[in-house]
Amino acid sequence: MKLYVNPAHEAWPDIVARPVLDLSAISEQVKPVLQAVRQEGDEALKRYTRQFDGVELNDLLVTDAEMDMAEKLVPPSLKAAMQQAMQNIEAFHRTQLLEEKRVETMPGVSCWRRSVGIQKVGLYIPGGSAPLFSTLLMLAVPAKLAGCNEIVLCTPPRKDGSVHEAILHAAALTGVSKIVKAGGAQAIAALAYGTATVPRVYKIFGPGNQYVTAAKQLVQLDGTAIDMPAGPSEVCVMADDSAVPAFVAADLLSQAEHGPDSQVLLVCSSQAIADAVRQEVDRQVIMLPRAATAVQALENSRLVVMEDFEQAVELVNAYAAEHLILSCHYAEAVAEQIVNAGSIFLGNYSPESVGDYASGTNHTLPTNAYARMYSGVSIDSFVKKITVQQLTPEGLQRIAGTVVAMAEAEGLQAHAVAVKVRLQ
Repeated sequence: MKLYVNPAHEAWPDIVARPVLDLSAISEQVKPVLQAVRQEGDEALKRYTRQFDGVELNDLLVTDAEMDMAEKLVPPSLKAAMQQAMQNIEAFHRTQLLEEKRVETMPGVSCWRRSVGIQKVGLYIPGGSAPLFSTLLMLAVPAKLAGCNEIVLCTPPRKDGSVHEAILHAAALTGVSKIVKAGGAQAIAALAYGTATVPRVYKIFGPGNQYVTAAKQLVQLDGTAIDMPAGPSEVCVMADDSAVPAFVAADLLSQAEHGPDSQVLLVCSSQAIADAVRQEVDRQVIMLPRAATAVQALENSRLVVMEDFEQAVELVNAYAAEHLILSCHYAEAVAEQIVNAGSIFLGNYSPESVGDYASGTNHTLPTNAYARMYSGVSIDSFVKKITVQQLTPEGLQRIAGTVVAMAEAEGLQAHAVAVKVRLQ
């Protein structure tokens, strides 16, 4: 980790910079894949699965027999853990189903909004070295609560043509409509354009590698919505003398093990804390099965000693972390000063891992400083808001002069007539 001590503002851009991901060259590789799936449908999906995954598929859909087999393979302890996580996720997200209020903006003029679930959504769940069944829970649970009628899951098959049993169990728990054995850019294309097997959806959710990210951005240009721009996962920890170095090091490593392009940022109040955490990182990393990955990620990471508290908060806000852990005195009060973060974890006993799996909050969050303007996935991600207005004859009479004056000033006479004709 690169060390900065009380850096001047001129150095901050380097501190908050993420690993550069140039999608332009990758997009050129992805475009032919999207076009082939759009034109050839299922045949292109099978061909790319054979080419990229080394799997020959006769049927793209997961069968009932495969679902039954998955139920037998998932150990009871994991089933219980997933059930608990789902209950917590549902409890948290259900509170977001707020009733819209009807407002009378003036006598006889009423306005309100309706929340309507997006009817068809697609979920992409990676299934490689880390089958992210937790992400399926994070996406399918709020989709169901929001009232999405059709939830289509795409996930890449393993070498034997099967889908990881934990992913299938999560799909069964959450009521996914259809499970397709397809990964990569070709899966995004199938969800965006539809094939004989894969229904076309209106919005696509879920993480993926750089090819998936490029494909999502390209299909968005073609009219399919996506959850948010995506980049490598990241965490920022703000620590003072109340922090436990072993805890902080474990939090940094839990993020670093995601991938070599993941990034961690530690902002601490003294050199002593920085040294203690660095020693703990060195001690803990060698015990990790994914140590090589974590070490690579740490090379992209920064350790900042910032003795001025207000400057530390300013730097944390400038970084706009996906995950922000406040291991410091009065963490809840400090959190009130944070304006840019995907999700905040307060105190020494709120590890980011809990939010990743089971506290109830959603772990699909903005990365790459998009927390400056994006929120994480929530019920709102799966609904659209339809506004409604209703006027009584008296209400129209009261507002008519305002509308006619504005319409005529803009030269839109038919707009004015649409009001006048009702007054005659």
